[in-house]
Amino acid sequence: MYQRSILDKILDSDNLNRAYEHVKTKGGASGVDGMEVSELFTYLSENSVEIIKQIRTRTYKPEPVLRVEIPKDKGGVRQLGIPTVTDRVIQQSIAQVLTPMFDRQFSEYSYGFRPRRNAEMAITKALEIFNDGYTWIVDIDLERFFDTVHHDRLMNIVSRIVDDGDVISLIRKYLVSGVVVDGKHEKTTVGTPQGGNLSPLLSNIMLNELDKELEQRGLNFVRYADDCIIMAKSEMSARRIMRNVTRFIEEKLGLIVNAEKSQITKPSKLKFLGFGFYYSSTKKCYRAKPHATSVAKFKYKLKELSKRSWGISMEMRIERINQVVRGWVNYFKIGDMKGILKAISEHLRYRLRMCIWKQWKRGKTRVKALRKLGMTPYNAHRNGHSSKSYARIASSWVMTTTVTNARLKQKGLVSPLDHYLSIHI
Repeated sequence: MYQRSILDKILDSDNLNRAYEHVKTKGGASGVDGMEVSELFTYLSENSVEIIKQIRTRTYKPEPVLRVEIPKDKGGVRQLGIPTVTDRVIQQSIAQVLTPMFDRQFSEYSYGFRPRRNAEMAITKALEIFNDGYTWIVDIDLERFFDTVHHDRLMNIVSRIVDDGDVISLIRKYLVSGVVVDGKHEKTTVGTPQGGNLSPLLSNIMLNELDKELEQRGLNFVRYADDCIIMAKSEMSARRIMRNVTRFIEEKLGLIVNAEKSQITKPSKLKFLGFGFYYSSTKKCYRAKPHATSVAKFKYKLKELSKRSWGISMEMRIERINQVVRGWVNYFKIGDMKGILKAISEHLRYRLRMCIWKQWKRGKTRVKALRKLGMTPYNAHRNGHSSKSYARIASSWVMTTTVTNARLKQKGLVSPLDHYLSIHI
């Protein structure tokens, strides 16, 4: 009986269709060929037979990825690679078949880019270890991880599980397909472009070697992609772990540990996956909360979306704000942040009242709007023609008793605090 190869499963029509649907749903920018996701269906309908033939005969040549730079919180830039939409479909089809094969090999303490695992689970496990008394933390920073992965080492690990030369050849082609930077093609002799559909799986395959080493040493750790923290009970143990693990990473895996950013620290000074930590004297344990830098970024996003100078309808503005609020609060929902969100919610409503006052523009319009919202004719006329600043009006009874919290809610505004409380009912 004929046994299907791994490549057969990758090129199976159902698998390819699922990959196409995934890429279509995710959307995203076009790659070096300029093709948009909206053009993908037509292109694949006309060319899929030829593409599959080229893959089977090992003549398919992936396009180089488009290099873009994203600023990092701590300075510097993160280099992302954007594959063409066609290559995204092929990479996704590979990942869908290989992920179940590798996932069963992965560590219990690895949470990033894996089925049915997420950052919340990583934070929960970290808290569990802190509260077991492991409060000295080895925070290892891998320098430009995605740019420094050694191809031969990676493919050697992949080939232990993937017994199919055609698939190995195809994956290597993606590793060496190159990048386009400022219109110029550059070769890629090391690294796996961060941003491709296959990159998360390849990073986990490589870093699973680190996980196995840490497990063999009996260490407590949590890893999410290339963010890894190891916990110890004493500073002396933590320093020994830092030395030994750094040596393993650099000598055995061929990766680079950033000595300046790697540190030995305590939970209250740690930032991990956007979270900070503190010791609750009332509950006698460590708890999680959004880190101060995460809160600052959230506030900045809301500030940008509530600018008076942004010429957009209030309905569209509220829709955009709600998307940010839901996404941020859902991510940090296990953290303690009731007080923070109360202040943010109040400030957001204040800024929206300024936007509404500006949208009313003329005194006549303001008088009419205030009367419609229940203000007496005398007070509406008196305040509608006020020359006070937007800030003073928005924070005064003029707006707080007319454009009330309830009315903003009726307009569809999702309060960060209300959304957080609704999750915790």
